[in-house]
Amino acid sequence: MNWELFPQFLATGLLTGGVYALIALGIVLIYKSSRIFNFAQGHILMIGGYVTWWFTENLGWDVWLSFAAAVVVAVFLGLAIERVALRPLIGQPILATIMMTLALSQFMQGGVILLFGASQRSLPIMFPLQPVIIGDVRLKLNLVMAFAFGIVGFIALMFFFRFTRAGLAMCAAAEDHHLAQSVGLRVPRIFGLAWAIASAIATVGGVMLANISGLEVNLSIIALKAFPAVLFGGLESIPGAIIGGLTVGVIEGLVGGLPNDPALRSLHLADIAPYVFLLLVLLFRPDGLFGLKRIERI
Repeated sequence: MNWELFPQFLATGLLTGGVYALIALGIVLIYKSSRIFNFAQGHILMIGGYVTWWFTENLGWDVWLSFAAAVVVAVFLGLAIERVALRPLIGQPILATIMMTLALSQFMQGGVILLFGASQRSLPIMFPLQPVIIGDVRLKLNLVMAFAFGIVGFIALMFFFRFTRAGLAMCAAAEDHHLAQSVGLRVPRIFGLAWAIASAIATVGGVMLANISGLEVNLSIIALKAFPAVLFGGLESIPGAIIGGLTVGVIEGLVGGLPNDPALRSLHLADIAPYVFLLLVLLFRPDGLFGLKRIERI
């Protein structure tokens, strides 16, 4: 075990976990407002990365301008997904919405391959390459900034749900769609807003992730590591998404870095660890750290 490098792996894992937390925030937002678990979040993330690349490569825009434009595109994509694919399923069994998000994910992946190809792309450098050095720990600036985006997203969503009418309306609509409509809330509009915000968050996470690991179709698979984070923290908990993302990042960083046995490294344990963690969460804490147990009266 490379215990002398423990601080390095711990810090890198925490920062990587910030990216997972950012992705998890979008999943929690949609579930919190509409009770839909969005399996297509990783593919929306991937599309955001490719749209940013397309703007820089084909229109010659600055990468930050392309990034902002991609967020706007993501907002309209989220609105379109909710209006065309999911609004007709309001009131239908939950399995129908799950299957729809799975179908959307495959449709989006096929569309990206058709439009952009399957080869890896690279975004222009968004942050200086010089690392941040704290003692013996060297941190990539793109990881630090991705972590910062995650924290900003967390604070913004906490404020949104606690202090804005739209956020409070989302919480009310999630509890009971029919009751929310009976008191004058426009439930379809609330759902559309949730998907728009979640898609924008996914695009931010996708661009940050593409700056770290490169832009490719498999970016959506990397984003699957946010699922253990969501379930560990609790499907309806925004603080839980942050804690879950950081936990998954630390587990991945330590499992991938500490073993110095070549045989263990060849097993790619870091890629497996988040899903082993997911199994343990489902076995011993299926509601998550901050999840709510619902008791229904029969």
